[in-house]
Amino acid sequence: MIDSDLSTLDQLLADDLIFTNHLGQVMSKQDDLEAHRTGFVNIHSIVQSVQITRSQEEMAIVSVHSHICGEFGGMPSDVSLRFTRIWQRRNHQQWQVVAAHSTLVQEI
Repeated sequence: MIDSDLSTLDQLLADDLIFTNHLGQVMSKQDDLEAHRTGFVNIHSIVQSVQITRSQEEMAIVSVHSHICGEFGGMPSDVSLRFTRIWQRRNHQQWQVVAAHSTLVQEI
């Protein structure tokens, strides 16, 4: 994500991805890739903490707190978000994100 590596993102995101961002907008894999391709998303740093993982057979659920600094739509951004991602192993080989959700974390 920091490098906007489209090739790697293309492999990690399922073609039928459903991603609900912290603004409540539903995005597809193509929406996510386009945001990186055009520079709409420009991430400078990601610091992750408090990761919780649950796995079962061909599925894994990961919840992680991330502090992300960068630019979004040309505007500076410095936010804490919690992401939930559902990973599925496709064809018993490649793990891909099939669904994701993010929410803004209010620092107390």
